Amino acid sequence: MNIKPPNRIARSYIQRLVAPPSEVFPLLCPVREADWIEGWAPRQVLSESGLAEPNCVFTTAEGDSEAVWVITRHDPGVCAVEMVRVAPGVTVCRLTIEVVPHGDGSAATVTYRHTSLGPAGDQLVGSFTEDYYRGFMEEWERRLNHYLSTGRMLVSAETSGAAS
Repeated sequence: MNIKPPNRIARSYIQRLVAPPSEVFPLLCPVREADWIEGWAPRQVLSESGLAEPNCVFTTAEGDSEAVWVITRHDPGVCAVEMVRVAPGVTVCRLTIEVVPHGDGSAATVTYRHTSLGPAGDQLVGSFTEDYYRGFMEEWERRLNHYLSTGRMLVSAETSGAAS
């Protein structure tokens, strides 16, 4: 048995969103994310309802293999969701999102916790810097706010045009 301290990193970010939690929360779903995240395409979604729910399992591409996600908590009453993602040989990730009212919209606290499973995971944990995470979250926030405002996905041409 090999017992050692984990190589782990956690990052949190608070997104400011332009809609109330009741509009935001349903979009935090492996199926509905395809409406607003360009390129999001789970390979398989195992769900009784066809959407996010407790014990929903879905898979996504992870390099040449697959990552398995399990929704461990899905509570529309408090707009909280938790998922665990296992990328074999890379990381186990726990993702938590809590959406609360904030002004005329919402604040969503998004926390990723990565635990390395080996050399590839060590590399991922090492590159999961505060600057990287902030950029990742700001892009997610921009895409979600665009969808909430327009009902349309923000596509790359619009993203690059907005930056100039």
